[in-house]
Amino acid sequence: MRTRSLWHSFQCAFVGLWYVLRTERNMKIHFAISVLVILLAAILKLEVSDWSILVLAIGAIIAAEVGNTSIEAIVDLIAPEFHEQARIAKDVAAAAVLVLAGTAVVVGLLLIGPPLWIRLSRL
Repeated sequence: MRTRSLWHSFQCAFVGLWYVLRTERNMKIHFAISVLVILLAAILKLEVSDWSILVLAIGAIIAAEVGNTSIEAIVDLIAPEFHEQARIAKDVAAAAVLVLAGTAVVVGLLLIGPPLWIRLSRL
């Protein structure tokens, strides 16, 4: 097997990311909410440390959704017919994304909530 160039590896990764963004409804939702959170954080002029935590939370959710899509594709390839174990694998992968998304919501509220509340209370 021939070793791929670094550039080719990045191209494959971007193709995969684009595939998930195009085809997965939940990724579109995660992406849209991420854009809104980033805009709100910019408007509120969050500290660099808060930005770091937000970026990590957003990146973790995007990565988890990509992993979930990968698991679903592999399961569908291995078990095209319904199989209880295949359903469990897919449900557990989706649960991981759900747990992470819920955690990210809490993180977002902790970081954005107080400065947003202060800004809104001044109105």
